[in-house]
Amino acid sequence: MRNHFIYEHHRDRLLPRAAFLRRLGRHALVALVLVTGSLGVGILGYHFLENLGWIDALLNASMILGGMGPVNEIHTIAGKIFASIYALYSGLIVLVVAGVLFAPIFHRFLHRFHLESEDDAASRDDGKS
Repeated sequence: MRNHFIYEHHRDRLLPRAAFLRRLGRHALVALVLVTGSLGVGILGYHFLENLGWIDALLNASMILGGMGPVNEIHTIAGKIFASIYALYSGLIVLVVAGVLFAPIFHRFLHRFHLESEDDAASRDDGKS
């Protein structure tokens, strides 16, 4: 197998199931770190800029990150600016996390499809000889 950064080359064999599951686990860990870090930034922002208690800050950050919207009314200018930026960031992070989670599955699907199409082409070429 060639030494590639993350995924195997399209001419390499399909990754064994156990190795693929480890890859999925690594991607899930990256996604968890992204979500946890993003939630932490939101909690800190709401707590220090809007003077919300820790639980209310957690609730607001979770709701924004989950795409539901804020729970508490925002009173300060700094809090409003933070909430605006955090809401835009949260929309992007959802897409990034989805990409991180689905990339190995999509790659495996394409890799399997490519290997099958190469096998079909090889068998057709063998029949012509």
